[in-house]
Amino acid sequence: MSEQDRDRWEERYRRRAAPPVEAVGLPAVFAPFEDMFPTEGQALDVACGQGLASVWLARRGMDVWGVDISPTAISQARDLAARSGVSDRSRFDVVDLESGLPPGPPVDVILCHRFRDRRLDQPIIERLAPGGLLAISTRSAVGAEPGRFRTAPGELTTAFAELELIASGEGDGNAWLLARKGSTG
Repeated sequence: MSEQDRDRWEERYRRRAAPPVEAVGLPAVFAPFEDMFPTEGQALDVACGQGLASVWLARRGMDVWGVDISPTAISQARDLAARSGVSDRSRFDVVDLESGLPPGPPVDVILCHRFRDRRLDQPIIERLAPGGLLAISTRSAVGAEPGRFRTAPGELTTAFAELELIASGEGDGNAWLLARKGSTG
């Protein structure tokens, strides 16, 4: 990631207050599907920000690893996990995803909210354990002006076509997908 982008994200989180425990939860787009998220196993939260979804997954019983480029966001995520009583099931690290996903074992859930790097598509698929769940949401050109960080129409369903689609949507400048890796890998 460029130094300018890194500084922009760091400044964004410095301006934000630490989130209250009451704000912990899945991104709203995935809330209707919360029962599909496992209550045990390993999860990777890509570009986790302040850790709201990571802590939700940990509260649910998962061991979660959240990664983000911003040291301030990671500090806030660690603090949120401690205040929520799930530090023992939560790990947060500063990671520049431009270098790829950090190495690690297969996981049962990958959550990626408001971040898109097409170079990570195949590594994300490969990182999912058989039966693993992918929940990804991005900014979209559908219903909005095209832009550098917006996905094209149908991009997520095409990129993750080898997974079993559970649900997806596009509109109002947003795109999202919920899919599962086949149980045979």
